[in-house]
Amino acid sequence: MMAQIRIAIAALVLAATLITSAPAVASAYLQCAPFARMESGIQLFGNARDWWGQAAGRYERGNAPRVGAVMAFAPTRAMPIGHVAVVSQIVSDRELRIAHANWSPINGRRGQIERNVRVVDVSANNDWSQVRVWYAPIGDLGLRANPVTGFIYPGAGTQDSFGGDTSIAAITPDSDGTLARIVASVGN
Repeated sequence: MMAQIRIAIAALVLAATLITSAPAVASAYLQCAPFARMESGIQLFGNARDWWGQAAGRYERGNAPRVGAVMAFAPTRAMPIGHVAVVSQIVSDRELRIAHANWSPINGRRGQIERNVRVVDVSANNDWSQVRVWYAPIGDLGLRANPVTGFIYPGAGTQDSFGGDTSIAAITPDSDGTLARIVASVGN
């Protein structure tokens, strides 16, 4: 009888331990600004709509894309906090590729990283002030033109707060702790 009670108590303790130690599953949700900061090495903080102003006097700015530059989207009614993305390739004078986060829902989830994303300059003056961006749910460029404030260019020898080179060429996705650093920087 005592042996059965001990077995029952042990089983209850084991069950309680398994229930209370089960890990919580959290969905990673990444905003565009922390991703752009880590991808480009440009040390600006806050909402994407504020990056252009914050860059004044700290980083070179302009209206021509360069690999490694941050493309700063202006806020709109549909995008009130703006958006930032990093130029990864210049395809032609009116097309480029970017890396960014939190644009297209992927597998029904927002906050995902997208790389090699097509962007087309649709501005009347060929000045990158209006662009259309690939939108995964429709498998094509998005339906609306998005206003771009300009491009923020990283300084030479960009270093992150951990002392590592964060230029696009130096980062290999998910193999060097990039996502961990992005998550750690969100509160900064």
